[in-house]
Amino acid sequence: MFNFRFDKRIVYAIIAIMVIRTLANYATTEGALMGLVLTIPGVLIAITFHEFAHAFVADKLGDDTPRRQGRLSLNPFDHLDPIGSLLLLVAGFGWGKPVEVNPRNYNRKMSMEKGEALVSIAGPLMNFILAIVFTIITCIVINATNSRVIFWENDMMLLASSQTAEIAIKILVYAVSINVGLGVFNLIPLPPLDGSKVIMPFLPSKAKQFFKQNEMIFYIIFVALWLTGLAGTIISPIINFLDANLLKFGLSIFGL
Repeated sequence: MFNFRFDKRIVYAIIAIMVIRTLANYATTEGALMGLVLTIPGVLIAITFHEFAHAFVADKLGDDTPRRQGRLSLNPFDHLDPIGSLLLLVAGFGWGKPVEVNPRNYNRKMSMEKGEALVSIAGPLMNFILAIVFTIITCIVINATNSRVIFWENDMMLLASSQTAEIAIKILVYAVSINVGLGVFNLIPLPPLDGSKVIMPFLPSKAKQFFKQNEMIFYIIFVALWLTGLAGTIISPIINFLDANLLKFGLSIFGL
Protein backbone atom coordinates (compact mmCIF):
# COMPACT_ATOMS: atom_id res chain seq x y z
CA MET A 1 0.00 0.00 0.00
CA PHE A 2 1.24 3.49 -0.86
CA ASN A 3 1.47 5.70 2.23
CA PHE A 4 2.70 8.94 0.69
CA ARG A 5 0.97 11.97 2.22
CA PHE A 6 -0.27 14.17 -0.61
CA ASP A 7 -0.90 17.86 0.07
CA LYS A 8 -3.86 19.07 -2.00
CA ARG A 9 -2.87 22.67 -1.32
CA ILE A 10 0.09 22.28 -3.66
CA VAL A 11 -2.23 21.11 -6.43
CA TYR A 12 -4.63 23.98 -5.79
CA ALA A 13 -1.75 26.47 -5.92
CA ILE A 14 -0.53 25.10 -9.26
CA ILE A 15 -4.05 25.04 -10.68
CA ALA A 16 -4.63 28.63 -9.49
CA ILE A 17 -1.54 29.70 -11.44
CA MET A 18 -2.89 27.88 -14.50
CA VAL A 19 -6.25 29.63 -14.15
CA ILE A 20 -4.64 33.07 -13.79
CA ARG A 21 -2.52 32.42 -16.89
CA THR A 22 -5.57 31.32 -18.85
CA LEU A 23 -7.54 34.37 -17.74
CA ALA A 24 -4.65 36.58 -18.86
CA ASN A 25 -4.84 34.98 -22.31
CA TYR A 26 -8.58 35.67 -22.38
CA ALA A 27 -7.92 39.31 -21.53
CA THR A 28 -5.65 39.74 -24.56
CA THR A 29 -7.96 37.96 -27.05
CA GLU A 30 -10.71 40.00 -28.67
CA GLY A 31 -14.20 38.84 -27.66
CA ALA A 32 -12.86 36.12 -25.38
CA LEU A 33 -13.88 37.84 -22.14
CA MET A 34 -17.44 38.27 -23.38
CA GLY A 35 -17.52 34.58 -24.24
CA LEU A 36 -16.24 33.82 -20.74
CA VAL A 37 -19.03 35.89 -19.19
CA LEU A 38 -21.64 34.06 -21.28
CA THR A 39 -20.48 30.70 -19.90
CA ILE A 40 -21.20 31.69 -16.29
CA PRO A 41 -24.90 30.63 -16.30
CA GLY A 42 -23.94 27.23 -17.72
CA VAL A 43 -21.24 26.75 -15.08
CA LEU A 44 -23.56 27.66 -12.20
CA ILE A 45 -26.31 25.35 -13.44
CA ALA A 46 -23.96 22.44 -14.29
CA ILE A 47 -22.20 22.37 -10.92
CA THR A 48 -25.34 23.04 -8.87
CA PHE A 49 -27.41 20.26 -10.45
CA HIS A 50 -24.45 17.86 -10.53
CA GLU A 51 -23.87 18.10 -6.78
CA PHE A 52 -27.60 18.24 -6.00
CA ALA A 53 -28.03 14.95 -7.89
CA HIS A 54 -25.37 13.29 -5.70
CA ALA A 55 -27.09 14.60 -2.56
CA PHE A 56 -30.58 13.66 -3.76
CA VAL A 57 -29.71 10.03 -4.59
CA ALA A 58 -27.78 9.58 -1.33
CA ASP A 59 -30.78 10.93 0.58
CA LYS A 60 -33.14 8.57 -1.26
CA LEU A 61 -30.86 5.65 -0.38
CA GLY A 62 -31.21 6.50 3.31
CA ASP A 63 -28.18 8.69 4.07
CA ASP A 64 -29.24 11.98 5.65
CA THR A 65 -25.69 13.43 5.71
CA PRO A 66 -26.20 15.68 2.63
CA ARG A 67 -29.55 16.88 4.01
CA ARG A 68 -28.00 17.77 7.39
CA GLN A 69 -25.19 19.64 5.63
CA GLY A 70 -27.59 21.66 3.48
CA ARG A 71 -26.61 20.03 0.19
CA LEU A 72 -30.17 19.17 -0.87
CA SER A 73 -30.30 22.62 -2.35
CA LEU A 74 -30.35 24.29 -5.76
CA ASN A 75 -28.50 27.32 -4.40
CA PRO A 76 -25.22 27.50 -6.40
CA PHE A 77 -23.29 28.88 -3.43
CA ASP A 78 -23.94 25.65 -1.51
CA HIS A 79 -22.05 23.67 -4.16
CA LEU A 80 -19.33 25.80 -5.75
CA ASP A 81 -15.64 24.97 -5.32
CA PRO A 82 -13.61 28.11 -6.20
CA ILE A 83 -10.86 26.38 -8.19
CA GLY A 84 -13.09 23.75 -9.76
CA SER A 85 -15.62 26.39 -10.83
CA LEU A 86 -12.94 28.58 -12.38
CA LEU A 87 -11.54 25.64 -14.30
CA LEU A 88 -14.98 24.69 -15.55
CA LEU A 89 -15.37 28.29 -16.67
CA VAL A 90 -12.06 28.61 -18.52
CA ALA A 91 -11.31 25.00 -19.51
CA GLY A 92 -14.73 23.40 -19.95
CA PHE A 93 -14.24 20.77 -17.25
CA GLY A 94 -13.84 21.00 -13.48
CA TRP A 95 -15.69 20.11 -10.28
CA GLY A 96 -17.93 21.35 -7.47
CA LYS A 97 -17.63 21.03 -3.70
CA PRO A 98 -17.86 17.27 -3.01
CA VAL A 99 -21.04 16.02 -1.36
CA GLU A 100 -20.16 14.12 1.82
CA VAL A 101 -21.98 10.81 2.21
CA ASN A 102 -21.89 7.90 4.66
CA PRO A 103 -22.50 4.62 2.77
CA ARG A 104 -23.19 2.83 6.09
CA ASN A 105 -26.47 4.76 6.23
CA TYR A 106 -27.73 3.39 2.91
CA ASN A 107 -30.67 1.02 3.12
CA ARG A 108 -29.87 -2.67 2.82
CA LYS A 109 -31.66 -3.25 -0.49
CA MET A 110 -28.25 -3.10 -2.14
CA SER A 111 -24.58 -3.26 -1.15
CA MET A 112 -22.75 -0.14 0.00
CA GLU A 113 -20.56 -0.47 -3.08
CA LYS A 114 -23.53 -0.37 -5.47
CA GLY A 115 -25.04 2.47 -3.45
CA GLU A 116 -21.84 4.49 -3.84
CA ALA A 117 -21.84 3.76 -7.58
CA LEU A 118 -25.43 5.01 -7.90
CA VAL A 119 -24.69 8.19 -5.95
CA SER A 120 -21.55 8.77 -8.04
CA ILE A 121 -23.20 8.22 -11.46
CA ALA A 122 -26.06 10.56 -10.53
CA GLY A 123 -23.93 13.70 -11.01
CA PRO A 124 -22.63 13.00 -14.54
CA LEU A 125 -26.03 11.59 -15.56
CA MET A 126 -27.69 14.82 -14.46
CA ASN A 127 -25.22 16.79 -16.59
CA PHE A 128 -25.99 14.69 -19.67
CA ILE A 129 -29.74 15.19 -19.09
CA LEU A 130 -29.18 18.94 -18.79
CA ALA A 131 -27.10 18.91 -21.99
CA ILE A 132 -30.03 17.31 -23.84
CA VAL A 133 -32.53 19.77 -22.31
CA PHE A 134 -30.38 22.78 -23.26
CA THR A 135 -29.91 21.36 -26.77
CA ILE A 136 -33.69 21.23 -27.20
CA ILE A 137 -34.06 24.78 -25.88
CA THR A 138 -31.25 25.95 -28.21
CA CYS A 139 -33.01 24.46 -31.23
CA ILE A 140 -36.29 26.11 -30.22
CA VAL A 141 -34.60 29.52 -29.87
CA ILE A 142 -32.73 29.13 -33.19
CA ASN A 143 -36.01 28.30 -34.90
CA ALA A 144 -37.99 31.07 -33.16
CA THR A 145 -35.39 33.75 -34.01
CA ASN A 146 -34.85 32.61 -37.63
CA SER A 147 -31.16 32.08 -36.91
CA ARG A 148 -28.87 29.50 -38.52
CA VAL A 149 -25.95 27.30 -37.51
CA ILE A 150 -23.35 26.16 -40.07
CA PHE A 151 -21.12 23.18 -39.23
CA TRP A 152 -17.77 22.25 -40.72
CA GLU A 153 -15.40 19.59 -39.42
CA ASN A 154 -15.34 20.06 -35.62
CA ASP A 155 -16.42 23.69 -35.61
CA MET A 156 -19.61 25.68 -36.06
CA MET A 157 -20.64 29.21 -37.01
CA LEU A 158 -23.73 30.96 -35.70
CA LEU A 159 -25.67 33.27 -38.03
CA ALA A 160 -28.02 35.01 -35.61
CA SER A 161 -30.88 37.24 -36.69
CA SER A 162 -30.11 39.82 -33.99
CA GLN A 163 -27.60 40.58 -31.26
CA THR A 164 -30.11 39.51 -28.60
CA ALA A 165 -30.64 36.18 -30.36
CA GLU A 166 -26.88 35.72 -30.68
CA ILE A 167 -26.31 36.25 -26.95
CA ALA A 168 -29.19 33.94 -25.98
CA ILE A 169 -28.06 31.16 -28.32
CA LYS A 170 -24.43 31.42 -27.24
CA ILE A 171 -25.41 31.14 -23.55
CA LEU A 172 -27.41 28.00 -24.36
CA VAL A 173 -24.66 26.47 -26.53
CA TYR A 174 -22.10 27.12 -23.79
CA ALA A 175 -24.47 25.51 -21.26
CA VAL A 176 -24.61 22.37 -23.41
CA SER A 177 -20.82 22.29 -23.72
CA ILE A 178 -20.20 22.88 -20.01
CA ASN A 179 -22.60 20.10 -18.99
CA VAL A 180 -21.09 17.65 -21.48
CA GLY A 181 -17.61 18.59 -20.25
CA LEU A 182 -18.46 18.19 -16.57
CA GLY A 183 -20.22 14.88 -17.20
CA VAL A 184 -17.42 13.35 -19.29
CA PHE A 185 -14.64 14.65 -17.05
CA ASN A 186 -16.18 13.19 -13.89
CA LEU A 187 -16.51 9.76 -15.49
CA ILE A 188 -12.73 9.39 -15.72
CA PRO A 189 -12.16 6.25 -13.56
CA LEU A 190 -9.52 7.81 -11.32
CA PRO A 191 -9.97 9.15 -7.76
CA PRO A 192 -11.27 11.56 -6.67
CA LEU A 193 -13.63 11.63 -9.67
CA ASP A 194 -17.02 9.92 -9.78
CA GLY A 195 -15.87 7.38 -12.34
CA SER A 196 -13.58 5.71 -9.80
CA LYS A 197 -16.65 4.64 -7.76
CA VAL A 198 -18.89 3.97 -10.74
CA ILE A 199 -16.60 1.21 -12.05
CA MET A 200 -16.05 -0.44 -8.64
CA PRO A 201 -19.01 -2.91 -8.73
CA PHE A 202 -17.86 -4.16 -12.14
CA LEU A 203 -14.26 -4.95 -11.13
CA PRO A 204 -13.09 -8.44 -10.10
CA SER A 205 -12.36 -8.76 -6.37
CA LYS A 206 -8.57 -8.70 -6.83
CA ALA A 207 -8.80 -5.60 -9.01
CA LYS A 208 -10.98 -3.89 -6.38
CA GLN A 209 -8.45 -4.68 -3.67
CA PHE A 210 -5.58 -3.39 -5.80
CA PHE A 211 -7.51 -0.23 -6.63
CA LYS A 212 -8.32 0.50 -2.98
CA GLN A 213 -4.80 -0.26 -1.72
CA ASN A 214 -3.23 2.01 -4.34
CA GLU A 215 -5.82 4.78 -4.36
CA MET A 216 -3.22 7.45 -3.63
CA ILE A 217 -1.11 6.36 -6.61
CA PHE A 218 -4.14 6.61 -8.88
CA TYR A 219 -4.87 10.03 -7.38
CA ILE A 220 -1.34 11.18 -8.22
CA ILE A 221 -1.72 9.78 -11.75
CA PHE A 222 -4.89 11.83 -12.15
CA VAL A 223 -3.19 15.00 -10.88
CA ALA A 224 -0.24 14.40 -13.24
CA LEU A 225 -2.59 13.91 -16.20
CA TRP A 226 -4.43 17.06 -15.23
CA LEU A 227 -1.43 19.32 -14.68
CA THR A 228 0.37 18.17 -17.84
CA GLY A 229 -2.74 18.79 -19.93
CA LEU A 230 -2.97 15.13 -20.98
CA ALA A 231 -6.39 14.77 -19.37
CA GLY A 232 -7.70 17.57 -21.54
CA THR A 233 -6.02 16.10 -24.62
CA ILE A 234 -7.67 12.74 -23.96
CA ILE A 235 -11.21 13.89 -23.20
CA SER A 236 -11.50 17.06 -25.34
CA PRO A 237 -12.18 15.09 -28.57
CA ILE A 238 -14.95 13.18 -26.76
CA ILE A 239 -16.47 16.40 -25.42
CA ASN A 240 -16.25 18.15 -28.81
CA PHE A 241 -17.78 15.15 -30.59
CA LEU A 242 -20.72 14.89 -28.20
CA ASP A 243 -21.13 18.65 -28.14
CA ALA A 244 -21.34 19.11 -31.92
CA ASN A 245 -23.39 16.00 -32.62
CA LEU A 246 -25.95 16.77 -29.94
CA LEU A 247 -26.70 20.08 -31.61
CA LYS A 248 -26.60 18.57 -35.12
CA PHE A 249 -29.02 15.86 -34.06
CA GLY A 250 -31.31 18.36 -32.37
CA LEU A 251 -31.37 20.66 -35.38
CA SER A 252 -32.08 17.73 -37.71
CA ILE A 253 -35.08 16.71 -35.57
CA PHE A 254 -36.42 20.25 -35.78
CA GLY A 255 -35.74 20.29 -39.52
CA LEU A 256 -33.30 23.19 -39.26
